[in-house]
Amino acid sequence: MLLLLAMLCLGLLPAAGRDGDSDGPVLLVLGDSLSAAYGLPLDEGWVALLQRRLKASGLAHRVVNASVSGDTSAGGLARLPAVLAEHRPVVLVIELGANDGLRGMPIQRIATNLERMIALGRAAGARVLLLGVRLPPNYGAAYTEGFQRMFVDVAARAEVGLVPRLLDGVADDRTLMQADAIHPRAAAQPRLLDNVWPMLRPLLEESDPAPVDAG
Repeated sequence: MLLLLAMLCLGLLPAAGRDGDSDGPVLLVLGDSLSAAYGLPLDEGWVALLQRRLKASGLAHRVVNASVSGDTSAGGLARLPAVLAEHRPVVLVIELGANDGLRGMPIQRIATNLERMIALGRAAGARVLLLGVRLPPNYGAAYTEGFQRMFVDVAARAEVGLVPRLLDGVADDRTLMQADAIHPRAAAQPRLLDNVWPMLRPLLEESDPAPVDAG
C-alpha cells in the first residue's frame, strides 16, 4: 500500500497550465496525476488531447489544466477559489478523490469536499462534470464499493453529470498501464478522453458561442 501511495503522489506540475489559444471560453480541469499526464510528456495526456478534439469539433474553448499529481479532494478544494477567480471557466471538470481513497480517507469527507467544489464551480458560473475512479480490490469490498458509489451519490445530489469510471477499459488491461499499475500509458490516453467526451460535449455546446460542426 505504501508503494502505491508513493507512486501516485510523485511528480509535480504547475498549479495551472494552459493549452490552446489565449482567448475563448475556458474549460478548467481540476484533477490529480490521472489528468496531469503522470509519467508522460504533458502533451500526450488526455487533457492535451481534449484541446485538439475541441478544435477538430469546432468548439472554441481553451483548456486550462489545473491538475497536480498527488492532489487530494481537500487540496483541490483549497486551490479551487483562486483558480476560478483567475480563469473564470464556463465548464469545470473535477477529477479528484483517488488519492483520498488510496489513503483510506473517510468516504463522507471525500464526498463533502467534492460537493463543496461543485458548489464553488456553480457559484462562479461554470457547468460542472464529475469524473469517478475505482480503487484496487485490495482495499476491501466494503470500502471500494462505498467509494465507487460515492461518486454516483454526489452527482445525484448535486445534479451534475458523471463519468463513473475514468479508467473504464484501461485499468483492467495491464498493457495500457504503466509499471506502477495505477497510471495509464500514452496509448490509453485516447480511451480516457473517449470515456469523458459523451458527458462533456453537451456542456461545451451549451457554453460555446460559436457554431458547432458535425465533428
